[in-house]
Amino acid sequence: MSDARNTVTSEKDPVAAYKAVFKSVLDKRPSGMRLRLADALGKNRSFISQISNPIYATPIPAQHLTTIFQLCHFSAAEKAAFLTAYEEAHPQRADTMKAGRKERTITLQAPSLGSAKKDGQFDALLHEFVRRLAALLRDSERAK
Repeated sequence: MSDARNTVTSEKDPVAAYKAVFKSVLDKRPSGMRLRLADALGKNRSFISQISNPIYATPIPAQHLTTIFQLCHFSAAEKAAFLTAYEEAHPQRADTMKAGRKERTITLQAPSLGSAKKDGQFDALLHEFVRRLAALLRDSERAK
């Protein structure tokens, strides 16, 4: 019954449509994925529940998409479906999404802080720092 309600909701609401894709991906992952994702984003588990449940109107912030895709291991088809629905829900971001951000991966050696939670928070802080630094550098290039 809830599946039918979610389908009806996602047909009418583009935010619910991409959240339905995200929820289906999360439902296929191990039970600790929501907590792991929350730690990586520096958020609590209820935030993950809100952004992954099509019934809630809370949109998924664009700055979290890369982390979500990396941790949840979206298939190519799932990622395409998600991005199509995300662009429909947020047309003001369509140019940014279509252009795609060129990214590269850097591997760092960091000490273990003694717990998975602390390590996740540390990783989330590094991701956020790099994201903000890149945005700052992009903005300074545009200002020239």
